[in-house]
Amino acid sequence: MPDTRPSTRVTFAVLAAAAAAFSVLQSLVNPVLPTIQHELHTTQVTVTWVLTAYLLSASVATPLLGRVGDIAGKSRTLLLALGALAVGSLIAALAPNVGVLIGARVLQGLGGAIFPLAFGIIRDEFPARSVAGAIGGISGVIAAGGGLAIVLAGPIVDVLGWRFLFWIPLVVVSAAAFAAHRFLPESPARGTGRLNWLAAALLSGWLVALLIGLSEVPSHGWSGTPVLGLFGLAIVVAAAWIRVELRSAEPLIDMRMMRLPGVWTTNLVALLFGAGMFSILVFLPQFLQTPSSEGYGFGVSVTGSGLLLVPMLVAMTVGGSLSGSIADTVSAKAQLAWGSFFSVLACATFTVSHGHAWEVSAAGTVLGLGLGLAYASMTNLVVHNVPAHQTGVASGMNANIRNIGGAIGTALVSSVITSGLQPGGVPREAGYTHGFLLLTAFSAVAVAVALLVPGGRSGERRWLRTPATAEAR
Repeated sequence: MPDTRPSTRVTFAVLAAAAAAFSVLQSLVNPVLPTIQHELHTTQVTVTWVLTAYLLSASVATPLLGRVGDIAGKSRTLLLALGALAVGSLIAALAPNVGVLIGARVLQGLGGAIFPLAFGIIRDEFPARSVAGAIGGISGVIAAGGGLAIVLAGPIVDVLGWRFLFWIPLVVVSAAAFAAHRFLPESPARGTGRLNWLAAALLSGWLVALLIGLSEVPSHGWSGTPVLGLFGLAIVVAAAWIRVELRSAEPLIDMRMMRLPGVWTTNLVALLFGAGMFSILVFLPQFLQTPSSEGYGFGVSVTGSGLLLVPMLVAMTVGGSLSGSIADTVSAKAQLAWGSFFSVLACATFTVSHGHAWEVSAAGTVLGLGLGLAYASMTNLVVHNVPAHQTGVASGMNANIRNIGGAIGTALVSSVITSGLQPGGVPREAGYTHGFLLLTAFSAVAVAVALLVPGGRSGERRWLRTPATAEAR
């Protein structure tokens, strides 16, 4: 019989469109929260839940639906995630008040599963020689999406209004869902067993406690009773989750897999990179928009700050796309180390040299190249170090750990930047300098951890020799 499966180019285009839509939505509202706060007549504390609810939902859904995809089928689970993203975008665009908008963002967060599902479909459908390049391309799209959102937010709001931050992605998501239904076959690789609901509940519990605790740091401080209580709850529930997973015959996330050297080292780098990237996307535009009368900053608009970050966006895309094409000569480990080094260089430049716009853009370009290389190589390392039936949950946890790193990083950097405010509530230049210095330290640690990542695919071979995997296969 002739092969009726679509070409890998069509599959890649569909997955790239889906990944781009979610990635853009992840950061699109960040620069315009004050506008949403004003138009929906709410408070600054309440409007921050437009971001927090999205992050919480994505953090829970990414590994859970990644596992569902491994068991029930990746393509149909991808359609579920795209459907939730589309419905959430429609409700958000029509939201009459901030409560409805927050609920819509919870629905949108289910789209976080798009990332692990896309990587799993690539591993199942693409020839082995093309997997690294395709994963690099999708990773480049994901990395660039956050930067693109910062660039687009200002012009969209200025010309069309903030509701079009959801109308436009709705069109893209709907088109991607139709294309996925029309062109993506169901992947043949399936895991066995059923979803461990107790493990799922415990995983969701400690993630929610941790991320809500981090979201409360700006209001209560790191030593505040609510923050410490939530952190303590997260530790207790996480310990219970690990215990359940270790004792389960059908774990949601196999702890032996997470202990593989190629997996835990890459996940630790992901945590550090998440802290750096999210912090840069949140605070660098604020730095650029600060009036020069404060002694620093450039007083540009939201649109202007986005334009200054265009070189970083382009470099992210180039770095992610380049990763796959050089995989035969530059290993994923080396790419991860170089990406981390570029991040050190860029953050150090932000720290000591930010007096001219061209300096910030040049450093942003170096950072973008590092992020593109690192994101693509991280995903490739995880995918190549686990068996096919664990691709979704493993890459989902890697993406999730980046989100957790982002929450931790933004909370830490925010506390540093706002530790000493000028009259009028504007941060001092020293606050930003110390914040950039902290990000430099994160990146330096990432370099050291990247050098610990095992070379080659020995982690995968060790995994495939275990009895449990042989039985699953």
